[in-house]
Amino acid sequence: MKTQTEELWVDIPERRAIVSIHNDVERIVSESGVQDGMVLVNAMHITASVFINDYESGLHADYERWLEELVPFNPGTDPTSGGYLHNRTGEDNADAHHKRQIMGREVVVAITDGQLHLGPWEHIFYYEFDGRRRKRILVKVIGH
Repeated sequence: MKTQTEELWVDIPERRAIVSIHNDVERIVSESGVQDGMVLVNAMHITASVFINDYESGLHADYERWLEELVPFNPGTDPTSGGYLHNRTGEDNADAHHKRQIMGREVVVAITDGQLHLGPWEHIFYYEFDGRRRKRILVKVIGH
């Protein structure tokens, strides 16, 4: 059994952004030498997500619009005016926690013949909902 663990670091200057981490994950899988196994890719922050979908800007814009409709950004603390109780902690990121729950925390991808075993349009992304600081992504490869 082989394992490899690596942390990717990303700097997101905006509050929200979708970033491709696909090539980084492919590189780590290749360096691991695992031919048959799994790779876990996990956002190490409670206001970020890792997801798999199409690498298409219209779809990403649709995610932004849809998530903002579901859980709009509001730095306030009064629920009667659209604010969030969580923001009473002194933060303004309650919406980011909710968006992460919707988009998910992590992905697990099969490795076959040393390659990510994905569908033809599948691509791995990191989705930041409360950026403006450095964040980590865990990549853990397990197999033989």
